[in-house]
Amino acid sequence: MERHFTVTGFVIDGERTLLHWHRKTGMWLPPGGHIDPDEDPVQAVLREVLEEAGITAEVVSHAVPLPFDVPGQIAPPYTILVEDIPDGPHQHIDMIYFVRPVPGAPRAAPADDFIWVTAQQLRANEPLDVAACGVAIPVPDDVRLLALRGMELVGSLDAAR
Repeated sequence: MERHFTVTGFVIDGERTLLHWHRKTGMWLPPGGHIDPDEDPVQAVLREVLEEAGITAEVVSHAVPLPFDVPGQIAPPYTILVEDIPDGPHQHIDMIYFVRPVPGAPRAAPADDFIWVTAQQLRANEPLDVAACGVAIPVPDDVRLLALRGMELVGSLDAAR
């Protein structure tokens, strides 16, 4: 089975996260995509969030770096998912990161296929309106639960500041 390394960036802004309607998969997903050659996962997730959502972001790490300078360290993903992709077929080894907009970064949804979704909507498992289709589609469970976990993590780290 062919495998591709990918990243996903849950953009967390307080009690909401940014999702987009992915036409190809027919699902609500956070920004993300393939890791480019010579790119580490953190660079990739920040690039994908900027390219897809127009938001300059920073990774919110849940891990404390070890106390040495060499070799260098990058923030680990929150988790890694193995996703079967029907096109191909192949799999994505998807590194999941929680990111937040840097101070002063735009926070408006960048296009009609992007929306800010609240924790309340995700907890209630409310279907979200797809603007182009005139229908409401629920958020996949993995996306919904990871978004809620990201809001909890970012909120607790921000409160500890």
